[in-house]
Formats: sequence, structure tokens, C-alpha cells
Amino acid sequence: MRDNQDFDVREFLPYLLNQAAEAASLEFQNVYKDRYGMLRNEWRVLFHLGIYGRMTASEIGARAQMHKTKISRAVQRLAERRYLVRKRDSTDRRVEHLDLTPLGRKVYADLRTTARDYDAALVEGLSKADVARLRAQLVQLAARRG
Repeated sequence: MRDNQDFDVREFLPYLLNQAAEAASLEFQNVYKDRYGMLRNEWRVLFHLGIYGRMTASEIGARAQMHKTKISRAVQRLAERRYLVRKRDSTDRRVEHLDLTPLGRKVYADLRTTARDYDAALVEGLSKADVARLRAQLVQLAARRG
């Protein structure tokens, strides 16, 4: 049996990663929520379409590691705001292709610029080597998931 003194949750890597993610994302969350009334899953769907172009919900789910019900709700809300359009696949009626509208592309461009600036401010004070190492290590940890 382990001694409870050997374990400090404040140094537990999942706890630290969660704390860092929460702290890092809260301010940016306020931007997309205040400007566009979006929730996190909507922002994630919008960014995937902005980055990759036309996609299906399944493709977004695979790339973003989001559950299909969350994607479905996000797609519905983004469509209601006229940020994206849905088009049924001509060969498989169960599949919808999603694309940003001109308004959706405008919102994406605005948030992409804000995200880029926010990212730069977040790592301000760290060396380029430290930032590169941090990003690489986080990508490596994320790849181990699943």
C-alpha cells in the first residue's frame, strides 16, 4: 500500500494538464462566446471546416475526437446562425457534407486571427525552443490517447 504522502495531486500530470488547459482556454472562450455566442464544440467544428474545408460530421469527429451527438448539436446551431450549410451526399443519403458559408468563413477568419494572437501572447516569455518542445511533447502525449 502506498503512503499518501508520496502522492501530490498538484504534481499529477493529468491534473496539471487540465489546469493548464483550463487557464489557457478560458480567456479565448470568452472571445468566441461574447462575439459570436458560440460554445466550445461549435468553435471546434467551425475551425475544422475553416482549416480543412468541406467535411462530414464523421470526418470532424475523427479529427477532433468529438462524440457524434456533440457534433450534431454544434452543426445544428452553426446552421441556424448561417455559418455553415449542409448538403446530402448524392450517393449516400445518410451522409451530409458540411461547408462554411461566406459568413462562416468571415467568422472563422476573425477567430483565427484572434486565436493566433492569443497563442502568441500565451507563450510570450518562453523561448522559441521551449515553445517548440512544449508543442511537440503535447502532440506526443495526445497521440498516445486511445
